[in-house]
Amino acid sequence: MNIADVKKELSSDEKVLESAFKLETLYKKHKIKIWAVVIALLLFFGGRAALQAVKDAKLAAANEAFLTLQSKPDDAAALSVLKEKNPALYELYSYAQAAKKQDVATLKQLSKSQNEIIADVSGYHAAVAQKQSSDSKLYKDMALLEAAYLAIKSGKAQEAKEKLDLIGERSPVAVLAQFLKHSTIKAK
Repeated sequence: MNIADVKKELSSDEKVLESAFKLETLYKKHKIKIWAVVIALLLFFGGRAALQAVKDAKLAAANEAFLTLQSKPDDAAALSVLKEKNPALYELYSYAQAAKKQDVATLKQLSKSQNEIIADVSGYHAAVAQKQSSDSKLYKDMALLEAAYLAIKSGKAQEAKEKLDLIGERSPVAVLAQFLKHSTIKAK
């Protein structure tokens, strides 16, 4: 080895030591800030993992209760667990059961739900069960058809025709609307 190589190696070692001293000085100067950031990150990710674990446990309990209700619809304990752990799924299950049994009281109660879809379909089915017209957004054409039918039954042919005219030609119930329009025509 020659002297130039030794000088080069010593200068690189000096640079490493110099960097280590700068790093140590920086650490001593900002030790509290560094530890605060490390602790904050640990708390953030630990808290996030804990919240996710709680959410997963609630979801698993709600799913288990829902599966129990599929086989035993009258299981009060499973219904209570479902209501507590997953209120949206509870409302959907309650709607399905009420629609199947045509339970008007439950359907009316569900028509006040915060979930717009559950509220709309529950209100529609409650009105149909009571043979009344409904102002449904999801079943708009069906609601118009039902209202027109009720108007025809009560002898209000013009009102029925106006309701049927609101149903578009591309609607799935357009053919039924045409049949009802023809039933409003009186032979002279």
